[in-house]
Amino acid sequence: MRSLCAVAIFVAPLVLPSSSAQADDRPNVVWIVADDLSPELGCYGYEGVETPNIDRLANEGVRYTRAFATAPVCSSSRSAFITGVYQTTTGTHHHRTADKPALRSPIEPLPVLMKRAGYFVSNGNSSMKRAGKSDYNFAFEGKLYDGPDWSKRKKGQSFFAQVQIHEPHRGFVQADPSRRATSMEIPSYYPDHPVIRAEWANYLASIEVLDRHVGAVLERLEREGVADNTVVFFFGDHGRPHYRDKQWLYDGGLRVPLIIRWPGHLKPDSENTQLVTLLDVTATTLSLAGVAVPSWMDGRDMFAKDFKGHQMVFGARDRCGTTNDRIRSVRTERFKYIRNFHPELPYSQHSGYKQLSYPGMTVAQVLEEQGKLKGPPALFWSERRPEEELYDLQADPDEVLNLAGDPGQAETLAQLRGALDQWVQESDDQGRLPEPDNEVVRKMLDASNNWYRRAMKKRGFPPHPDSEAYLDWWKTQLKVD
Repeated sequence: MRSLCAVAIFVAPLVLPSSSAQADDRPNVVWIVADDLSPELGCYGYEGVETPNIDRLANEGVRYTRAFATAPVCSSSRSAFITGVYQTTTGTHHHRTADKPALRSPIEPLPVLMKRAGYFVSNGNSSMKRAGKSDYNFAFEGKLYDGPDWSKRKKGQSFFAQVQIHEPHRGFVQADPSRRATSMEIPSYYPDHPVIRAEWANYLASIEVLDRHVGAVLERLEREGVADNTVVFFFGDHGRPHYRDKQWLYDGGLRVPLIIRWPGHLKPDSENTQLVTLLDVTATTLSLAGVAVPSWMDGRDMFAKDFKGHQMVFGARDRCGTTNDRIRSVRTERFKYIRNFHPELPYSQHSGYKQLSYPGMTVAQVLEEQGKLKGPPALFWSERRPEEELYDLQADPDEVLNLAGDPGQAETLAQLRGALDQWVQESDDQGRLPEPDNEVVRKMLDASNNWYRRAMKKRGFPPHPDSEAYLDWWKTQLKVD
């Protein structure tokens, strides 16, 4: 895997702690993790959202512009970045794995390694008073965390704290209707429809709630006098919660904001354009504790003098809820290659979770049935998928023009196809094996299907409702005329 890593563009100046440092003179590390967040933030140049606290963090640290999750859904992505190993290697690639495997030796979760290094390890929600989201797809004996925050640590003990913030996961907070402006920028692959704009405005309003929670974390660090000796990582666990983004390997599902602040060590208000993944956050955190990054970890220390970024980063999507799939991707600075292992399936195959939570799906379905869905929004409703997709991200950032059949891109296609084949083999991609067909998995699938049917019945609809009637229901919920 490491043979595919190289080349960087910008490295912020660093002063690294000595590997012989003691726990009480090593920096604290705080991860602020947002659910379902793409870079729709003021500091990333997005207009129409107010994020003063996150913007301040960026002004005081380094903003990474090419940072990626390894999976476009929470449990798979979190299982990867809590170990620093691709979820496809550890067998934690299916979302909400029912029959959870134990991690294979010598792989261990980061909290265990940080405890062993002498850190107090916590995981809390946005209040920092209750346990935070973990959602890992592996079995683990014992306690991973010492508490929901760092207040119970020994005097002078360094801490590694995660703060898990629900926003902007659905359900969204409700935005003021006046903010549903026609000038609001949305991707070209979504229909320009009042319901789409209403839920996009709600997404942005939820990001503003996230920003207030981030501000509370930063304020606490300052109030307690530990901000100057604390490295803060802020990132999303994967991309935004819209129907052609979350669960998919386009940049909307994998690209995340990543901001790192380390006072006196990282150049403030700087930008880093290296290709990095959330696995690198894991390795960097371990290195900050003075621990050598183990050879089994796929992530790399971003602060190491020889780190030049990755030439390629990889992504994987497998079963999400009751929706079976297997998709893999490899991305360079300019190109994205996607392989659909089930081209016979439509992108729009039924998902109970999305049917219940994503009104945009119903908008597009109605327009498709009416013959009004044209251009990029129609791609998602194709009867089947291409086996291969190739996108020039400089010319086509929305990834809507598939160049896999373009003779002019044959060399690039072959290169990335080969790189993906190599990664699948070298990383021991467990997605090649069928998920066990056992009682545990069947009960999980049955429970998920029953939950969906009950929820639809509560809304007054059968499992497969009339799309126009269901859209009317959504309009009422969103207060859209």
